[in-house]
Amino acid sequence: MATDYSPPLSDINFVLENITDLAALSKLDGLENADPATVRGALEEAGRFMAEVIAPTNQDGDTIGAQHDGDASVTTPDSFKDAYAKFVASGWGAVAYPPEAGGAGLPWLVGLAIQEMFTSANMAFSIGPMLTQGAVEALLFHGSDEQRAVYLDNLSSGEWMGTMVLTEPEAGSDVGALRTKAVPNDDGSYSLTGTKIFISWGEHDLTDNIIHMVLARTPDAPPGTKGITMFIVPKYLVNPDGSLGERNSFKAVSIEHKMGIHGSPTCVMAFEEATGYLMGEENQGMSYMFTMMNSARLSVGLEGLAISERAYQQAVAYAQERQQGRAIGAPKTEHSLIIEHPDVRRMLMTIKAYNEAMRCVLYATAEAFDLSQHAADEAVRTEAQEYMELLTPIAKAWCTDLGVEMTSLALQVHGGMGYIEETGAAQHYRDARIAPIYEGTNGIQAMDLVARKLPMRQGGVIRDLLGRMATIDADLAEAGDDLASVRAALSASVADLTAAVLWLAEHGPNDPNDALAGATPFLRLMGTTLGGWYMARSALAARRQLATGTGDAAYLAAKVATARFYAEQLLPQTGGLLPQVKAGAGSLFEVPVSQL
Repeated sequence: MATDYSPPLSDINFVLENITDLAALSKLDGLENADPATVRGALEEAGRFMAEVIAPTNQDGDTIGAQHDGDASVTTPDSFKDAYAKFVASGWGAVAYPPEAGGAGLPWLVGLAIQEMFTSANMAFSIGPMLTQGAVEALLFHGSDEQRAVYLDNLSSGEWMGTMVLTEPEAGSDVGALRTKAVPNDDGSYSLTGTKIFISWGEHDLTDNIIHMVLARTPDAPPGTKGITMFIVPKYLVNPDGSLGERNSFKAVSIEHKMGIHGSPTCVMAFEEATGYLMGEENQGMSYMFTMMNSARLSVGLEGLAISERAYQQAVAYAQERQQGRAIGAPKTEHSLIIEHPDVRRMLMTIKAYNEAMRCVLYATAEAFDLSQHAADEAVRTEAQEYMELLTPIAKAWCTDLGVEMTSLALQVHGGMGYIEETGAAQHYRDARIAPIYEGTNGIQAMDLVARKLPMRQGGVIRDLLGRMATIDADLAEAGDDLASVRAALSASVADLTAAVLWLAEHGPNDPNDALAGATPFLRLMGTTLGGWYMARSALAARRQLATGTGDAAYLAAKVATARFYAEQLLPQTGGLLPQVKAGAGSLFEVPVSQL
């Protein structure tokens, strides 16, 4: 059971065609290959590949994991090597790169849909290609022509992997405290010396070369984040003819023993006068790294959905096999399947509804990125960029928090067997737990949302979103009794969100601690409301298709019912979150440190 995964193609295509507008994207310059019929075929084939080739490696990654040989080498499970070779040959990792980078020129929206299936199949495995994607983007946006010529093709194809090398023992969330030094050499290169920790896929045996994007300080650099520079530091230096040269002078001195994602080697890296090449300009490394991190934050948010989706599928399958107790109305002589019990059905519906809402939020964020890059009208590009920036901390934090909660709920469906490793349910929970932590902790995402994103355009961006949310009320009213509960619940939640925004705008400037104290419940409130808005839109789209007789009637009716469940059972949480947002910081500091 633990190796089974079925790509949710119906749900993916529903969002692509009803919540986002794939057809409209395909008409933009550079995205002409993304017509819906072509994308549907590609997703079906990608899903088959992920289910048949990648998903069976998930348990190996957990039980065998990555192994450090005590010197510098890291070995991955044998099943990873075969699957990765097939992944490179398939080209699925490059579909969203532009043709000049060796890609298929499909929207990032489509790339994210494929990445969802990849991550569900094996989250630990997917992290390496996800980081490689960040390295490709760094080269595309900030690398020189010469650097792109040396590294880009091999990275985009997956022949080589890339990494992000930021964290140090005294510089975690506070990246500005890093100490790694970069000293210029006579030939234009730099010598890097320092220790980096928590480097995902920093060393492994899946590719011939690993290209590290390393943050370091040049001599006389200003303190803090203003003095950080990015360098390209390959595991093997590349000769002028493109062949691999000598091994660079750094190594993985150890890998971490972790709660989950055992198949993803998390390395301690020691650089000893390693050869690196300046990317862009000195002291601009932080801005370059955010090119990688913003993309990675969306991908990490996707991990929350992807692992929840796989845990959900396993929980549904188990609930349809496991007999326990007697459901109301069942014959007295029979045991019932647990899926017939209301509380089990509540747990499964909660996961299903959140999964559908998360998928909408994540895909809408990716669509905004595509529009920000490809829309012909500058005003449309600007609006999309603002929307993407507003949604990114929600996509990352709300979805990964839910990923932990939903995998825990899926484990609960299994009862005692969920706590037994052989079922595989516990692995999903353990794997999901890292996602709220890395790529900027969820607390940092909440602070970013409140302190940086809400004030964008003097609050105009969030006002525009609230206005768009309000316009759906007329459509819901027209739907009548069928969606009356959705209309009422969404209206109440939008009012809660509006009140929270106004309170933060009024009190935040006077005492930033008050705003920061409410940041995490605010993010939860906004994510829950945003999810409710998208679920309402999903219900309306499903009703339209039911009315015209297009699509699978049972599937569409379930969409409407799931939206009602979200509205009636999940949206009311915003009423309890609003007082938390408005509580201020007083009670947080009332108890002295000595009494904590």
